[in-house]
Amino acid sequence: MSFITVKNVWQQYADQVVLEGLNLNVNEGEFCTLVGASGCGKSTFLRLLLGQETASRGEILLDGQPLAREPDASRGVVFQRYSVFPHLTVLDNVALGLELPRSPLLGRLFGSAKRQAREDAAHLLDKVGLGHALDKYPAQLSGGMQQRLAIAQALIMKPRVLLLDEPFGALDALTRQQMQDELLAIRARAKITTVLVTHDVEEAIFLADRVVVMEPRPGRIKQVVDVALPHPRQRSSFEFHQLREELLHELTNDGHYQPPVREQIRDLPLAFIAC
Repeated sequence: MSFITVKNVWQQYADQVVLEGLNLNVNEGEFCTLVGASGCGKSTFLRLLLGQETASRGEILLDGQPLAREPDASRGVVFQRYSVFPHLTVLDNVALGLELPRSPLLGRLFGSAKRQAREDAAHLLDKVGLGHALDKYPAQLSGGMQQRLAIAQALIMKPRVLLLDEPFGALDALTRQQMQDELLAIRARAKITTVLVTHDVEEAIFLADRVVVMEPRPGRIKQVVDVALPHPRQRSSFEFHQLREELLHELTNDGHYQPPVREQIRDLPLAFIAC
């Protein structure tokens, strides 16, 4: 049964149509990734899921109910330019989400409730690999550690959906791959429905259960591709490469797609075989 249901969603600003007739179902616990060129409306769609914007037409349902028209605790989000409080420690940055008042009638937490919030934050930070850095400040962390902190901030409220907008775009290639592995591990433990926006086809294939290919001006869903590769996925495998080529073809509209053929090398020189 669909957990996130997107029905004929359009988004328009003045006379500019940004999204046109989006229809999508995301199952509970699924990892769904949106890929597409700049300007195809990926981030706009994510803002609709978050509740930062309201669709011009159509509707979005979360577990059968209309999506709240403003951000709430049911949806956690991590952006490429994550926001942390530089004057707070790692632990305080995460615990703050639990310590802030939930309504104007409630004050900040004190006593045992405050201690419990900090214990919960420390437990989550340990899960994301920051248990050793509770007393450090964000400026003392590497880029990958800061991104783990941002993910912990999003997960502390126990959201039902995790939304990720190019979260690893600012990281170097090695750290990016490490964080992709971390994200899969975190997601497996949290068993949380995840929607990722990226322009990186390889990242989409490595992470997702399904990849949604979007085309621009206006943004439309061109194709939804199931990624049936088992985890852990090998970027160097023939199957991974074949799916990558297929998705790149869909993004570039590069004529009629011909899948690569697995080649067998025969009649190698004896000197090569001996090496």
